[in-house]
Amino acid sequence: IDLLVMTSLRLVVAGQIIRRASLVASSSASSSPLATGTSIEDTRNLCQGSLQVPVPFLIGSSQRSRAFQSHRSIHTTCPVAKDGKASSLSATPSSEDRHIVFQALDGENTGVATLMFNRPNAANAMGRTMLSQLQSQIAYLSHHKNDVRCVVLTSATSKVFSAGADLRERSKMSQEEAAEFVSSLRSTFDAMAHLPMPIISAVEGVAVGGGLEIALTSDIIVAGENAKFGLPETSLAIIPGAGGTQRLPRWIGVARAKELIFTARRIDARTAREYGLVQHVVAAGDAQVKALDIARAIAANGPIAIRAAKSSVLQGMDAGTLSDAMEIERKHYQTIIPTEDRLEGLAAFREKRKAEYKGK
Repeated sequence: IDLLVMTSLRLVVAGQIIRRASLVASSSASSSPLATGTSIEDTRNLCQGSLQVPVPFLIGSSQRSRAFQSHRSIHTTCPVAKDGKASSLSATPSSEDRHIVFQALDGENTGVATLMFNRPNAANAMGRTMLSQLQSQIAYLSHHKNDVRCVVLTSATSKVFSAGADLRERSKMSQEEAAEFVSSLRSTFDAMAHLPMPIISAVEGVAVGGGLEIALTSDIIVAGENAKFGLPETSLAIIPGAGGTQRLPRWIGVARAKELIFTARRIDARTAREYGLVQHVVAAGDAQVKALDIARAIAANGPIAIRAAKSSVLQGMDAGTLSDAMEIERKHYQTIIPTEDRLEGLAAFREKRKAEYKGK
């Protein structure tokens, strides 16, 4: 009887968590980009039974198989449990509420997480709810205590990565609301670009407008051969407003970026690779498979070193001179010297074995 009572209580708790997460996502759409995040300590308390905050971290079924399988079960995940590992409560929230789906992978993919755009009926267009849920995930991933070593951005459908902003929703906004939304979109994408761990975009289908802009926040882009890229904003009498005019020139050069922005032209995956926008082109449907291959290779390396390397590159690219950039590298290298992982790397090399990095 006690077991039945406890099971019933857990199901009730799971339902409360999901409802509260949905309410928070709806009510916080106009707040600052990271205002909806749940702290590690609050999440730990919730996982231990205290319902102080909602859990926005929604995951799908295992993704160790090929990309784009149908998801038969959904879990609401507490990323930090009592033992520091991911734990989950089975639940079945409405699929319409899960615009961003987070999953921390396990097994051979331990250390890798996926963020899946899950609004296929609207071409994964970024509206207020989807943006709010993305902000919550960024807040978690920004926390230095999480165990995620690499993130793969992907889509629930192979037809589209993301078509950008939700123009139907945008058409109902006042000028002030539209300006505020684009500003929030821009700052959210900037926060994504500065996440401490590497981000890989696995692009299948269309990535245009804000869809390309969010892909540009990643460190590596893998594309299925059916992928299309573009910034069509000038054809709508606006300009890219979430980083496109700044990040695209840094990826492919000023002249090519100007041409794509001015003409609103789309390019295919192989042209994108030729331009340097895409690092790998694979068979249609295999982008996530390739992205996970790369993510596993990254996750096997020293996590503190990986984060320091990413930060050093990002800061160095914005430095005024090469001398300033070299000083940035020196400071980041200094943070590595006292780590246990550095000593483990040297010991593993000396003993001719695989290193086991703990992120310490």
